Amino acid sequence: MIKTGSDFSGVGAFDQALRKLGINYQTIYACDWDKYARQTYIENYGDPVYFPKDVYEREIPKESLDIYMTSPPCQAFSLAGNRKGENDKRGILFYNSHEFIKKNKPRYFIFENVKGLLSDDKGKTFKTWLDYLGKSINGNPVIFPLEQCANYHVYYKVLNSKDFGVPQSRERVFIVGIRDDADNIFSFPKEQHLTKKLKDILQVKFDSKYYITLKKIKYLLRTKGTTFNINENILRDELPLTSRTIQANYWKGARDNQYIKTHSLFPRSSKTGKGGTGHLSKQDGTSYCVDTGNSQAIEFKDTSIRRLTPRECFRLMDFPDTFKWSVSDTQAYKQAGNSIVVNVLAEIIKKLKL
Repeated sequence: MIKTGSDFSGVGAFDQALRKLGINYQTIYACDWDKYARQTYIENYGDPVYFPKDVYEREIPKESLDIYMTSPPCQAFSLAGNRKGENDKRGILFYNSHEFIKKNKPRYFIFENVKGLLSDDKGKTFKTWLDYLGKSINGNPVIFPLEQCANYHVYYKVLNSKDFGVPQSRERVFIVGIRDDADNIFSFPKEQHLTKKLKDILQVKFDSKYYITLKKIKYLLRTKGTTFNINENILRDELPLTSRTIQANYWKGARDNQYIKTHSLFPRSSKTGKGGTGHLSKQDGTSYCVDTGNSQAIEFKDTSIRRLTPRECFRLMDFPDTFKWSVSDTQAYKQAGNSIVVNVLAEIIKKLKL
């Protein structure tokens, strides 16, 4: 049995990845301040051995973990946010994870963050992260490592969930660290051909509350700057479809630039032959990323439009339908958008020599 732990644990994408792989593990440590995320975590996995709320106050387990997973809040670096980087108090939470690694010395660690981290402060922030973590970077030794360096062999790469069997375009940077005494040869998983379509994750039955009212549609059409449109000429059932990034504040409601082309997710009306679409679907027919923002995905049935349900959002994060929550839709959307796509994590973990 391997021993695992995580900071910023959310609703347990890391645990889901381990379960998906059938790995026998024990969660020694998890940490998250959000009471609703903690509630959902316990509902699905039970109480960890140690489950503190605050990374500033938690005690670091003395026994080295096999895998340590961390995903410091990404809003400070997100292209969708204000991009204050390390000037944002959330941007310096990296150093809590660095402290954990230095003291606990896990066999492996995995960081996850938004792609915008790479360009923050003209790349200086990401370089600092690597300097604090790695004695080698992507196989290349660091000539003069920092005194504070954790001395791990570090590998990093931007991965998109649509390349790993999930119909959502969600780019995230992953950093994998391997302890010096472990086999430190590592390569990221190869991209896979996407066969699943966005329509494959849709629920057949759902509450009518998820439909957008005609009043809201009219508002979107007349709002200055909105590129929302109805265009029946681009409907193609046969195209591979992915969702836009699921956002954590999806629940706040539709605003400008929040729609994607879903093509004809249902058969066209026998009367009119018409369907509809919003904007921002990709040229290859895939959808954009599920993140923490406002309504991201819509569906057309004749002229009806709806947002994704919480279950569909979790499906786009590759959570199984056995995953459960008892929180409000508002919190469920937030939890999905703040999480990590399960299969991307699973494919990375498969490459570790456990």
